[in-house]
Amino acid sequence: YYALEGLGQLIDTVNLVKENLKPDLEILGAVLTMFDSRNRLSQDVFNELYKYFPDKIFRSVIPRSVRLAEAPSFGKSILHYDPSSKGARAYERLARELTGIE
Repeated sequence: YYALEGLGQLIDTVNLVKENLKPDLEILGAVLTMFDSRNRLSQDVFNELYKYFPDKIFRSVIPRSVRLAEAPSFGKSILHYDPSSKGARAYERLARELTGIE
């Protein structure tokens, strides 16, 4: 549950910024990354996240992928390293979701 602990710290930081610098700051949503549907922990993290943010989870899910892990080692984004990979396609879906072009 380290991902959820990090999320809690991020929310605390966002709240501090809202209180002191930018009152209209908002979190658009959460993106599930390194998700492995075969792994119970991934599903547990999703369930916990959904419990607290039911309307703030993006539909696009970024899977756990060897190709995604390799890309930074070659100094490339996944879109340049392996544009046809599941990870690249997932990030493209997320970009379309964020921009409203679906």
